[in-house]
Amino acid sequence: MQTVNLEKIESYNFRSTEAYNAIRTNIQFCGKDIKIICITSSIPGEGKTVVSFSLATSMAESGKKVLFIDADLRKSILISRLKADSAVLGLTHYLSGLNGLEDVLCQTNIENLDLIFTGPIPPNPSDLLDSEMFREMVASLKASYDYIIIDTPPLGAVIDSANVAKCCDGVVVVIQANAISYKFAQRIIKQLEKGSCKILGAILNKVELKNNKYYGKYYGNYYKTYTDK
Repeated sequence: MQTVNLEKIESYNFRSTEAYNAIRTNIQFCGKDIKIICITSSIPGEGKTVVSFSLATSMAESGKKVLFIDADLRKSILISRLKADSAVLGLTHYLSGLNGLEDVLCQTNIENLDLIFTGPIPPNPSDLLDSEMFREMVASLKASYDYIIIDTPPLGAVIDSANVAKCCDGVVVVIQANAISYKFAQRIIKQLEKGSCKILGAILNKVELKNNKYYGKYYGNYYKTYTDK
């Protein structure tokens, strides 16, 4: 197993920290059989990667053993955002048969959190994520972790997320406030449902609470969690 030191993506204010704690709690209430969670969005730029990694960190800080898999094989931003202190092997190295699973697993300086980076961009990302090798990898890792969080590409652009979701226990969709239409969001949900994916819920992201009296007054009273990142 590799060892990497990471910088946290960003520091949070009290409200954001409580929002991630609420998301974590809501997922735990979904049932003990919900261990592998796919996180996607509709379009690029909705904050999916920040939300998914922050959720994984929140779970790890609560004492859960967590694995974060960066499965955005087309345009990952994670390794640059985390400023990993060493070059690392990643998911595509394993799925291409170049390296073993132990070679691509990373132990991080965040207690209880392990990570698998993407590796180099492959010519066939959808095929790799829809492969039996990927499904077997996730199934084998499930016994070693309390939760596995898998960050995937936006479903409105490519099919990769739906392929990944087929081997997950549930899916969470990150939606940026005022960025997409209701119909478009519904189309994304229906696409996931076609693959018999269990939809755990949605996270409304990038809400301007300062200028929104409704969200400011009632923040925290809903199942969905609103953040002001």
